Amino acid sequence: MKKFSLMSIAVLFFMLLVGCNSSATSTDEVNADSSEKPIKVAVVLKTLSNPFWTTMEQGILEEAEELGVEVEILASQSEEDSQGQLRIFEDLINKEYDGIAFAPLSPVNLISPTVTATRNGIPTVNIDEKVDMDELHKAGGNVNAFVTTDNVQVGEQAGTFIVETIGEGQVAIVEGRSGNASGEARRSGAASIFESTDGIELVTSQPADWDRNKALDVVSNMIQRYPDLKAIYAANDTMALGALQAVNNAGLQEQIIVVGTDGQPEAIESVKNGGLTATVAQDSSEIGKESLRLLVEAIKNSEILDADEEPDFVTVSSYIVSE
Repeated sequence: MKKFSLMSIAVLFFMLLVGCNSSATSTDEVNADSSEKPIKVAVVLKTLSNPFWTTMEQGILEEAEELGVEVEILASQSEEDSQGQLRIFEDLINKEYDGIAFAPLSPVNLISPTVTATRNGIPTVNIDEKVDMDELHKAGGNVNAFVTTDNVQVGEQAGTFIVETIGEGQVAIVEGRSGNASGEARRSGAASIFESTDGIELVTSQPADWDRNKALDVVSNMIQRYPDLKAIYAANDTMALGALQAVNNAGLQEQIIVVGTDGQPEAIESVKNGGLTATVAQDSSEIGKESLRLLVEAIKNSEILDADEEPDFVTVSSYIVSE
């Protein structure tokens, strides 16, 4: 009996040792898991002085909370500050971010830091304004994805709405900044509808640099030069509201309709109040959310595309708001 008791004690002691070791291992694993750093990303936008971009910023922040990642959002001082935006991106490369998303002010101003990010193994996502992929690939860089609205389709939607509304007559386009890919695509889409429609005459297309006051001046001159003008398409809502002011100043609100782009809250309110006739709304919040989702996915997969690979191309739909 005594022998059996000693054997039982020995077995019990052995089991306790094994249990303690297992517990220690489990605790170590828990501590290791809890000490893992969260994914940290940066997003470089064009500006934060425009409702389109502040809405996108909010969408990104909401998605970051949903995904449990840390995000820092930065932007240039203005949409003219391409060098300032370049410096922001360059500074981010050495700050140990796991990934970077960016909306370039031009197709080429952020090629250099994007190439550096590719070489350093940092995933990137291109937002809204498409980087010049040919030049980027030639330089040895790439992005994991490009997320945007189909801006040609945006212009086509606006052009079609105008044609259906006025039937016939003279129309004009207020462009964004010369050389800006998004603005050029919208202008091209609208112009293609106008130029292919009998009874519609596109009399002028002029840039106003995405600026409300410049649009006011540009459209004031348009109205003087083309007194029979019946419709104006503006490539964003900020310019559309400036164009509307020019139309109202001339007392021509019963003759000329104004259609904008973006679906900014002020523009939608203007539509409801009988000011703007319509705006082509873009879901900039969803563009931001989808961009962050794709960036986090690339980070988790440790995915860096070779320069000769094609990135994912994701479009977010747009729609007419007219009442």
